Amino acid sequence: MKTVQPIQSFDKIKLLADSRRMEILRLLMDTPATLTHLARTLKQSPAWIRHHILTLESANLIEVSEIRKTGKVMEKFYRAKGGAFLLQEIILPKSKKPAVIFSGSHDLALEEIAEHLSKHVTMLSLPVGSLDGLINLRQGLCQISGAHILDASGEYNTPTVRHLFPDRNVELVTLAHRTQGLILAAGNPKKIKNISDIMRENVKFINRNAGSGTRLWIDAELKKQKIDSAFINGYDISVKTHSEAAVLISENKVDVSIGLQAAAHQHGLDFIPLFEERYDLILPRENEKTLSPLLDYLQTSTFRSGLSSLTGYNAAHSGEQIHI
Repeated sequence: MKTVQPIQSFDKIKLLADSRRMEILRLLMDTPATLTHLARTLKQSPAWIRHHILTLESANLIEVSEIRKTGKVMEKFYRAKGGAFLLQEIILPKSKKPAVIFSGSHDLALEEIAEHLSKHVTMLSLPVGSLDGLINLRQGLCQISGAHILDASGEYNTPTVRHLFPDRNVELVTLAHRTQGLILAAGNPKKIKNISDIMRENVKFINRNAGSGTRLWIDAELKKQKIDSAFINGYDISVKTHSEAAVLISENKVDVSIGLQAAAHQHGLDFIPLFEERYDLILPRENEKTLSPLLDYLQTSTFRSGLSSLTGYNAAHSGEQIHI
């Protein structure tokens, strides 16, 4: 999926307060364009466009994607550095097809879904973890979220969604059941066998970000096993996705993480399964129409067949609506 870039710098926010620059940025979020293309679209002179392009470029909001020869002229194609931007509100690309932001727990199947549906809808990813994703959905900073939060009752997601959306009509749909466990270097050179082994001095651990479903599970399990996180080398260092963790292990920068079996398999790593979880999509019912291509796709044999290619994914309950 294309990414979402948060903007926190006052200078950038002030720069985008100019509606003309905002319009150019929105167009470049959708597709790369030249000065000539933008001038024609906005019915302005190339010199006028160039002034604002230089301002956006100096703020590191856009970049040159390629230089192409058109006739006898070499033209620069500019593109936005993010598929969407977050200020006080969502800035989405200006396009003929709908654009939606997914914010929540990172999932490999969702990346493939976004690729498959790209002709119908542009999905942009803001991986912040299960809990923060639901908070973003509550605050209107995304149109759909994804979570795998295990409640003390033993139930996934539903109690948390009920708590955060007592006054909102939201829909909860199962994407898949997924296997998580210890992701290890190929051949498991440190001979790690269980959670307690991550306390060893010669073992480097990489954690997941606070608020993610995986991190919530890790912290609950450490408490259950009476393991002090202060003795875990790397507990305070985290990444936002399963893929990032797997890459660090494959590069021998760390020894172990807890994450998806599919991520371990994709990077040729060893894996010890620990638990299976239910991963759900959460969306307000007013967004159903925009997201209908995604919801319909979950019901197809094509989706289930594609999901079977991801090791550790189970499509038996995919597409089922969970009663809230």
